[in-house]
Amino acid sequence: MNSATETLPSQSHPYKSKLYVRVFARILVATVLLYLLSRFLIYWQDWPTLTSTFKALTSSDTTLDQPHLYKGIALIMIYLAVFVLLTLSVRRTPDKSLSSDADTYKNLSYFIVRAAFWAVFLIGFSDAVVSFLRVEGFLVSVFGEELAQSLDQATQRGLILHYPLLVLSLIIAWFSKSLGFIWLALLVVVAEFTIVITRFVFSYEQAFMGDLVRFWYAAFFLFASAYTLVQGGHVRVDVLYAHISNRKKAWVNAFGSLLLGLPVCWTILHYGMGSRQSSLIAPILAFETSPSGYGMYVKYLMAGFLIVFAVSMAIIFISYFLNSCAYLFREPDAELPSGGEH
Repeated sequence: MNSATETLPSQSHPYKSKLYVRVFARILVATVLLYLLSRFLIYWQDWPTLTSTFKALTSSDTTLDQPHLYKGIALIMIYLAVFVLLTLSVRRTPDKSLSSDADTYKNLSYFIVRAAFWAVFLIGFSDAVVSFLRVEGFLVSVFGEELAQSLDQATQRGLILHYPLLVLSLIIAWFSKSLGFIWLALLVVVAEFTIVITRFVFSYEQAFMGDLVRFWYAAFFLFASAYTLVQGGHVRVDVLYAHISNRKKAWVNAFGSLLLGLPVCWTILHYGMGSRQSSLIAPILAFETSPSGYGMYVKYLMAGFLIVFAVSMAIIFISYFLNSCAYLFREPDAELPSGGEH
């Protein structure tokens, strides 16, 4: 009896701790996604920021009118409702492992990356075709005068061509499980090879050709970062790490993900999307284009590459944190810490 009763606290304590870790991780993931939602509502739907709303609620001196105040309160309620629902969902699935949650977040990050890969492929190819027709004077004959005039403007091309392809990319990524790194690398090589052939053999080169290479090349390296982290492909200097035990490695990975990885991602998101004049959101709002007169109209989307990088890496870091915690809690399906053996 004494031995049985003594084991109860040791069994219940890890059980509750795992629930707290799962809730904590879900709130972290939700905060990243809710931040993107809030940026959309603030910059595209003219909702007030959370800071402005809190100032309006705590001070009588405010510049927010009543409709905007209600929108700000609604945004706060969205945050609270999501956090409560996520907490309840964890309590309804108490037997779910940390490793299972880690796989869910990893798959979410992969979905974001897949959608981004399909978007740069479809948008890059279609925008290059439109730019070629524009340069050679075939745009009016192919699309008609009215549509050609719209495609000649950065804002209209983004709304008519780029945004529908972004939606299509999300749909394709939902059904397709291939990340497409190899194909995108091949496309970069083919695009660069085409420039070499057309320049030195046919003496033909246009600005949009170089824009396409840069567009795909930047996407390839930024989007592949999250996948490379999971596969252990990033360069790491294991001066001390390689010689410590697996449990210590798990502790290092857990705290490193929270204290080093996530802050970098949040720094990119905060300083890049903190205001309308921020370095990442300003080009997107203005549909910024290349300074070359007849280049592609995708420069504003390249600012979004860093957003995809920060979001996908943040979710992967949270997944990495959960995998480390799963090993520390001795879950049977826990992954081995990177660089060690059982």
